[in-house]
Amino acid sequence: MEVVRYFIKGRTLLASDPGLQDALARVYQTSERPRCMCVQGGVEMYVAKHGEFVVKRMPGTGDMHHPTCQSFEPEAGVSGLGELVGEAIVEHNADHVEIRTDFPFSRVSGKPLPRGEANGEPPAVNAPRKKMSLRAVLHFLYHRAGLNRWYPAMEGKRSQGVFKKYLELAAAGVTLKGETLDKRLYVPEPFRVADKDEIGERRRRKLAMLLSPGDDVAYKMAIVIGQFNGVEQTAYGRKLLVKHMPDVPLYMENKAWERAERAYAATLQARDADVERKPMVVMAALIYAKREHIYQIDSLSMMLVSDQWIPLEGLHELPLIEELQQQGRSFMKPLRFDAKSGACFPNALLLDTEGGPFPLHVISTFLEPKEQSAKEKAVQALGSEAWAWHTDKQMPILPARAPARSRGSGVEEANARAAHGDEVTR
Repeated sequence: MEVVRYFIKGRTLLASDPGLQDALARVYQTSERPRCMCVQGGVEMYVAKHGEFVVKRMPGTGDMHHPTCQSFEPEAGVSGLGELVGEAIVEHNADHVEIRTDFPFSRVSGKPLPRGEANGEPPAVNAPRKKMSLRAVLHFLYHRAGLNRWYPAMEGKRSQGVFKKYLELAAAGVTLKGETLDKRLYVPEPFRVADKDEIGERRRRKLAMLLSPGDDVAYKMAIVIGQFNGVEQTAYGRKLLVKHMPDVPLYMENKAWERAERAYAATLQARDADVERKPMVVMAALIYAKREHIYQIDSLSMMLVSDQWIPLEGLHELPLIEELQQQGRSFMKPLRFDAKSGACFPNALLLDTEGGPFPLHVISTFLEPKEQSAKEKAVQALGSEAWAWHTDKQMPILPARAPARSRGSGVEEANARAAHGDEVTR
């Protein structure tokens, strides 16, 4: 295996082949499926259309792909995803994933909350089902977009354009509250002063649904995902600034922001850490139109990321992530979703080692005692071959790469081109 290839109608095409779109068009909506040739014999894929044709992984086949393939999916238990699959996340078919959340996408005017029966037996007793928080939705989209993965060829190719494109592709085919999530998701496009008016017009068209709530609906809501760029006090509450959306702030009530500031104190302070490459904060805001074209935040979630948009559970992970990048390794960052603790999950998962993915654990001296204990137990469970770095000591040598013929020469580079193409980085 030299590069990522797809086998379609008797022909083998590279992921970067200019004829790939025509080949996919010939099998779209037919019973014939392309095969990802990341492993011998290939793995069946399916074709979706989101503007252009996209090759996607079939449900339940993630672990059949080569670990360095962009379609590879480790077992759900290495992240918080495992707690949600089958309940809050339901794959109905290859191109339809339903998610269930603990927040609404609209408010109904004048409708009281349901109350329990005053007397007698209840008509039914319902078993509670898991639902996703706004943080879990952010992690889910990040995971589907592949933004928690890193291949060496991605260096210098991650940009706001890449961030926007792949989050929107991740939202397509995902339904929430009866409609596809991409219709209620806004990710700012790269801002250019010369194109300010055109960018503003596209944003207003995208968020127009907030201005026409419909019968009995007090207001509709949408999710904005972007880089947090600061907060200012105003006479109307706090004004949150989003990078690449400098002309339109998001407003939040003072008390709500004070709660958010306490909850995300470590995340917000991390932007000023004494490190060479400053981390950033990605925010997901559930918004509604308080008045025409004035956007108010209903709920807020924040996530620390490196300067290359790789998610971080905290600053203690940053040296490991940067060492992996410096050594040209391929890896995945497991995400917590709605798990109460991330201590049992690997801090990173190496994808280029012999014998499959290899977990890496970081034990920070600043972790709370309960978290430290949970992390130590997770490491001990892996046995003597476990890799763990105590941050008050020198980082251990990383596990060796598999030979090129085992990993597939050029696999990582081809996947990087397929996932983060040069055409969206300009």
